[in-house]
Amino acid sequence: MPLSRSDSVETKASWSVAVAAMVILGMSFGATLFTAVALKDIASEVDGLRSVPALATALWLIGSGFGGLVMSRVADRIGIRTTVIFSSLMISLGLAISTLGPPWPLWIGHGLFIGFLGYGGLNAPLNIYVTHWFDRRRGSALALVSSGTYLAGAFWPIIFEQAIANLGWRHAMLWFALAEIVVVVPLAIIYFRAPPEVIKPAATPLITASKPLVLGWPPNAVFASICAAAVLCCIPMAMPQGHLIALCTDVGISRSMGALMLSILLGTAFLSRQIWGVIADRYGGLATVLMGCVWQAIAMTAFLLTQSEVGLFTVAATFELGYSGIIPAYILATRELFPASEASWRVPTLFLFIQCGMSAGNWFAGLLYDHFGHYSPAFAVGIGANILNVVIIGTLAGRSINGGHNRPNLTSKIAAHEAIGKNS
Repeated sequence: MPLSRSDSVETKASWSVAVAAMVILGMSFGATLFTAVALKDIASEVDGLRSVPALATALWLIGSGFGGLVMSRVADRIGIRTTVIFSSLMISLGLAISTLGPPWPLWIGHGLFIGFLGYGGLNAPLNIYVTHWFDRRRGSALALVSSGTYLAGAFWPIIFEQAIANLGWRHAMLWFALAEIVVVVPLAIIYFRAPPEVIKPAATPLITASKPLVLGWPPNAVFASICAAAVLCCIPMAMPQGHLIALCTDVGISRSMGALMLSILLGTAFLSRQIWGVIADRYGGLATVLMGCVWQAIAMTAFLLTQSEVGLFTVAATFELGYSGIIPAYILATRELFPASEASWRVPTLFLFIQCGMSAGNWFAGLLYDHFGHYSPAFAVGIGANILNVVIIGTLAGRSINGGHNRPNLTSKIAAHEAIGKNS
């Protein structure tokens, strides 16, 4: 049953924390967009190989995934505020190292500093942290926080395109490194403190005595299925984001127009993600993931059928309308199906698989382009992965609806467990 306002942990401060987290993720995600905007500039320094800057993007994605596992535990020990400040400094350092040029400084700067120590200490830890401030509108809050990446995508590509054209990609990176510190550190100091939701250890008689199944299966089997589905849906998700500007220039569209298209693509996702958050609050995480993944498969197919400027603008906007709600819905599903006490390892583990899928999709698109000279084979592979994802999520969502395996039974046990924790 929904909590009454008097029993809820949600306050106005909860939304202030969520907005601050969104701004921090939006600022920090900008560091990862340089290689998308300057892909051809960087590739020109390594004999035109687009797989080199694409690998830098893949390394920060994998690095941030593994970093989330480590840095989430660090945040539990030293607090979210200190973790966020440290990670923002590492992102700035990673940008500075990356300016030393491709391939190795670029790969190390992105993989270790921007990814593992930087974004790894922001993405999963902040999403976990914010869920502890909400219990009634958690889906909407997660949608808002994770929209920071799309807020970044709506503004930074246009700004970066101009900065790179006038200053070069190295000087543009250095200026952004300074801006990262100026924006993130004060926000962390002002807004981040201990959350109101009390997290008790997982081992309690209420949960462990009966060893409840999740959707009729062992809990870790369900979680493994969710992680596998996340990899498969993120492979196609990453392809347009990382290669849209390069794709535009391949078909005769200017880089500035490609940057505008990427901004529209991600800006549309920022707005639509808020709608998906409301849908997730109403229908649950798994159903929302399924709807978004079906939409994404259709939009990916449309990318193969058009190369005109108007067509690509339309398909890009349609693509983002569909997939924008998928990632926060995965997090919501994890919080719905498993106790809050397990969030500190389940959520970053899920993010690790998400980032692996994103990195594979981005790098694979560059690798196939280098081999075939166009993006159609990569997009076709992405569509195939998306179809497998729909099969897995459709199976889980179907079990959540069927009478003997519905999600509310377990969720109510978890809610009761957490209520005892807050009242003890």
